Amino acid sequence: MKKITGLFFAFSILLAACGTSSPTATPQATAGPTTVAPDAVIAEGHIVPLKDATVSFQARGTVAEVNVKTGDAVKAGDVLARLGGPTDAAYASAQLALVDAQQAYDTFTRNLPLNIAQAWQTYMKNQKVRADALYAWNNLDVKDIEDRIKEQQDVVDDRQADLQKAQTEFDQYKNLPENNFDRKNAADKLTQAQENLDEAYRKLQSITRERDTVRDALDLAVAAENEAKLNYESALKGEAQGGAIVQQLALLKARLTSAQAQVDAFAVTAPFDGTVMDVNVSVGDQVGPETWVAKVADISAWYVETSDLTELEVVKVAIGQKATFIPDALPDLTMTGIVETISQAFIMQSGDVQYKVKIKVDEIDPRVLWGMTVEVTFEPLK
Repeated sequence: MKKITGLFFAFSILLAACGTSSPTATPQATAGPTTVAPDAVIAEGHIVPLKDATVSFQARGTVAEVNVKTGDAVKAGDVLARLGGPTDAAYASAQLALVDAQQAYDTFTRNLPLNIAQAWQTYMKNQKVRADALYAWNNLDVKDIEDRIKEQQDVVDDRQADLQKAQTEFDQYKNLPENNFDRKNAADKLTQAQENLDEAYRKLQSITRERDTVRDALDLAVAAENEAKLNYESALKGEAQGGAIVQQLALLKARLTSAQAQVDAFAVTAPFDGTVMDVNVSVGDQVGPETWVAKVADISAWYVETSDLTELEVVKVAIGQKATFIPDALPDLTMTGIVETISQAFIMQSGDVQYKVKIKVDEIDPRVLWGMTVEVTFEPLK
């Protein structure tokens, strides 16, 4: 579909030149743009959501519950489907093992001296906080954030240069009366330059916080866990059987964690807040890890990802560049967007070196669906 607009235009001219005096029917106007700049880049792309995930069970068994349907909104951690039931031996065994492990753990901790039990519970809570903070950090695209920090720092540097230039111009007229046209014009430029610099700084700080807030939370969680561990170990020092207590607690905790993981394998949960795009199982189905259960997507934003942009074309594309795209299925519809990312890794496709470009859609038409093919036209760089 790509790169045919210019050819069609040339073909139309050729037909007009070869026409006769006989009356002919006027052709209908083609959908989408009728002219394209000679240096425009045209590529094929597909509609994708902000993020998506395909989830599966980690155990085998019979589907006992399907709690969602296509189109449902879900929160991170919501149970989408569950295996097991009264007649499922594997599920019943896992549940029994969890109950036994929890009872053994609870009995042991109830019999600990109060100060040790409190210190232990604090330590366990801080372990959970640290694990959650580490998960958040590991799932943060730090490289993307740092790339955007660098790009925004360049913007700040440019705005700083603009401010200096405006200040120099204002200094030439600052001793003139305030109502002097040149002085007033220079003052307005200086004020605007300062506002532009302030806005650039605010955006830089906002991007930086995306990384630093998560990192700070992890550092604080690690420090709190270490302090809780020291407090717990200090509480144990007064106990004659401190070593035995630590060993027994560790064994019971490991047993409980393992039992919980076995039960969790019988449920599938939403990995993030989003929308259920498709469900692949029904109650009574026999499934395993190889069968996907549901597809979940965050559709708070939509993107176009190119699929055939070559090395000769990607050099004509830049972050922030405007683009238009027309869905194959809706040729009368034209949408717009801004280039957000350009992959630094290449893909070999049919002997061509290709790069993926991701364009954020300004406004999605409700008829457009995930995966639809579009023709992308990148406005020429100036």
